[in-house]
Amino acid sequence: MSFRPPRRQVLLQSLAGALLCAARPAWAGAAAGGAESARGVLTRLLGAQAKGFDLALGAPGARRWYVARSQGGKLVVRGDSPVALARGAYAHLRRAGLAHVSWEGDRVGRGPLPDADSGRVESPFAHRAYLNTCTYGYTTPWWDWPRWSREIDWMAVHGVDMPLAMEGQEHVWRDLWREAGLSEPELADYFSGPAFTPWQRMGNIEGYRAPLPPAWIDKKKALQRRILARMRELGMTPILPAFGGYVPKAFALKHPEARIYRMRAWEGFHETYWLDPADPLFAQLASRFMALYARTYGAGTYYLADSFNEMLPPIADDGADARAATYGDGKANTATTKDKVEIDPAVKARRLAAYGKAIYDTIRQAQPDAVWVMQGWLFGADQHFWDPAAIAAYLSQVPDDRLMILDIGNDRYPDTWRNAQAFGGKPWIYGYVHNYGGSNPVYGDLDYYRRDLAVLTANPDTRRLAGFGMFPEGLHSNSIVYEAAYDLAWNAGEASLPAWLSTYARSRYGRTTPALDAALGQLVEAAYSTRYWSPRWWKSKAGAYLFFKRPTAAIQDFPPHPGDRAKLAEAVHELTRLAPGFADQPLFVIDLVDAARHLASEEIDLQLQAAVLAYQRGDLASGDAARRKIEDLAQAIDGLLGVQPETLATWIDAARAYGDSPADARTYVLNAKAQVTVWGGEGNLNDYASKAWQGLYGDFYLPRWSRFLDALRAAGTGAFDEPAVVRGLVAWEHAWVDRDTVYRRQRPADPVAATAALLARLDRA
Repeated sequence: MSFRPPRRQVLLQSLAGALLCAARPAWAGAAAGGAESARGVLTRLLGAQAKGFDLALGAPGARRWYVARSQGGKLVVRGDSPVALARGAYAHLRRAGLAHVSWEGDRVGRGPLPDADSGRVESPFAHRAYLNTCTYGYTTPWWDWPRWSREIDWMAVHGVDMPLAMEGQEHVWRDLWREAGLSEPELADYFSGPAFTPWQRMGNIEGYRAPLPPAWIDKKKALQRRILARMRELGMTPILPAFGGYVPKAFALKHPEARIYRMRAWEGFHETYWLDPADPLFAQLASRFMALYARTYGAGTYYLADSFNEMLPPIADDGADARAATYGDGKANTATTKDKVEIDPAVKARRLAAYGKAIYDTIRQAQPDAVWVMQGWLFGADQHFWDPAAIAAYLSQVPDDRLMILDIGNDRYPDTWRNAQAFGGKPWIYGYVHNYGGSNPVYGDLDYYRRDLAVLTANPDTRRLAGFGMFPEGLHSNSIVYEAAYDLAWNAGEASLPAWLSTYARSRYGRTTPALDAALGQLVEAAYSTRYWSPRWWKSKAGAYLFFKRPTAAIQDFPPHPGDRAKLAEAVHELTRLAPGFADQPLFVIDLVDAARHLASEEIDLQLQAAVLAYQRGDLASGDAARRKIEDLAQAIDGLLGVQPETLATWIDAARAYGDSPADARTYVLNAKAQVTVWGGEGNLNDYASKAWQGLYGDFYLPRWSRFLDALRAAGTGAFDEPAVVRGLVAWEHAWVDRDTVYRRQRPADPVAATAALLARLDRA
């Protein structure tokens, strides 16, 4: 038995495979709108003044480039693409202190444009990439076209030309699996909810918080068409999805003869199913997916297929042993677990080479000029399996110019590209995840990025390094990190970090002073000198702070927070002292509040440790005193965070508004609440997407810890049944997700005064 679409569809598939390249639309490979596309970006972001900018495309050079000059108040920009023009104009205005574009908001100055000349600015990278497959779960599930339009404009002015474009693919998957014979009930059981689609796509989960409303699929189809049209208009080369081999369980049951592997149960979810690329069904499904995708959205060049994202490849001897590991025989493939398994190196290399070649071949057969793109995260995250020999084998049978690796995790796994020997001569893009789970502690490492990229671009061992990118799992936090990183991607940062910070402050706040420059420098030394926020995954417990983690009494081992807490306190106090002079600048107020809540959240963690220790030794008075401080700080932070762009209320409201029916709205709200709290599965993902948001401090983190501390206090110095208490907390968490609580943003009347009051509480702590 084999998958056979209707005869007419087979003919269409064959025709599509033959004509995909010949029928490429006019926008493929060149920007249709040229300079006017860049002007559209600038007009939407900066207003009518952009209509007077003199923008024109110039000849391509050896490197991506732009030149921006202003004289007599007139701005002239030349560049080799619409993105370069938008980037050049924005960088010039920002340097003059006249523009700033960020997730938290924009500032557009109206002062005179001083005479200045950027000279020829060249990027050392052929591409500047952006976004992560997970961003489409942690941030964008409820985005509409206006929000996506703004994000694409943000990309353009920051010089991004290679974004991941993952919206809308469920429409294609639905068509594919319908053709493969799946019924509507089977499809309803297969697709995971809208906040969890990235992990469905990567084969980690199936059917979690199902069903996925058909209206959501249809909305995302219309949205993706507009997204791709705008990206292509700007000359961007979006990375599109491809078939990585994961199939629905229902499909596996219909094809017992197929070589379909039962993969491990990722993070406590049930198992998923992966089709061996050597099975003829793989090529049929992969080719049909790309044909359907091209029919729906147009063809592209770069196609992302990740078969082993935190899922190890099935490895066994060819023939009977490999067949015994398939789903059809009902046996789990033990080589896909996280456990170390003894594998014959020759067998491992042979199997991995075959997998890599077969995956590429299916893409090539559907579209001969396509480039297979894969994330390199697996090479760092599963180093015990992906040793240099395994990486080399997996990549060995793919032509060098037909595979691009996104080496995304260099903030956490900085030696991946070296271990992979620069990926054997394949083009690759270097970058940082920075944001994990959309969680938002205040951190980054501005000086590290400067030093790291300088060393990288001077290193001859990088071979075919093709780009740089930021690959955040979630957006809307620590904008300074992304401003700095994409400046470096254009060789456009000032000679020193202090000089860059002064320019940043002038653009973001409209003005600066020596005192403000010094305070920002101190904040960078205190908080923005941390490459990876290690507490977020302490002892396999997720959560940005201890306060955000599911409670445990074993918190005395919790390490000190990264960064310099004493300097952080000094920086926040100094920024608060300066705040009256900048209180008219919304972006300054937001940044002040962010830094203050970060400092206060760290103090809550210290008080939690004090409370637990006191109760364990029977000192109820000290434990109660620490708890009062925790409650006071948590409630004060919760009130203060109403000034931030995102709150629990805005997240839930956006989810509810996305629904076209009460039932769909309810589904979306449950997805939204689950993702930022319980996440899912029986593993350690709860609180992975924890957020420093108004609503979560006061209505989730605080009552959860209060319940735990009540139980610990009641136990005294006697036996404390922590497993039973945690089971009760888990039940409480799920009940919280299911509750129909209405949340409303509460903005502080005077956020500067509220920040000062919070600091006074900290001084008394």
